[in-house]
Amino acid sequence: MPQDPSARRILGPACLAEGAAWLLRAEPRFAPALAEPLPPRLKPAGFAALLEAIVGQQVSTASAAAITARLVAAGLNDPARAAAATEDELRACGLSRPKVRYVSALARSGLDYAALQDLPVAEAVARLVALPGIGRWTAEIYALSCLGHADAFPAGDLALQEAARVLFELPARPDERSLRARAAAWSPWGSVAARALWVYYRQIRGREGIR
Repeated sequence: MPQDPSARRILGPACLAEGAAWLLRAEPRFAPALAEPLPPRLKPAGFAALLEAIVGQQVSTASAAAITARLVAAGLNDPARAAAATEDELRACGLSRPKVRYVSALARSGLDYAALQDLPVAEAVARLVALPGIGRWTAEIYALSCLGHADAFPAGDLALQEAARVLFELPARPDERSLRARAAAWSPWGSVAARALWVYYRQIRGREGIR
């Protein structure tokens, strides 16, 4: 792995194992979440992946999966087809009116997905949040799962917040600001910490926190 934290990428199991070992030394309370190999949670970058992240905003993983499946079946995971789609066509797949606007704007944005690959995580997130409907959570999910950044931590994720509450025996579920402050100690392996907390969330709640 590269030594510059902003350049670190998760490339496969060896990178995850390196990050998990570091994380366990830095915070031994991660042990229950690191008892088994972490899932890569890596996806191909591009419009389809960012579309899926938008779909997943503020809905259950099951609902997001169903809506995404309908979009794929309609061919609307292709940016050109999504850009040409009417509001009714996008709504028929289950998108809310705001998400119709966000998906249309993304499809027509001309975003240079290849250029994002080489940016440090903060710059990639900043470029993404400049687009309509893409907040920090969506941008950080994309940076973690599609750009492979080793230090992307989506602190606004409710599953991560709940997992942290239980794992660290906190009196209340941390909000985004307080969880982000806690996660600073897990740099430069924030995305490994996120994966570990999602695993732990599945252990304690019996369901996935994110697809």
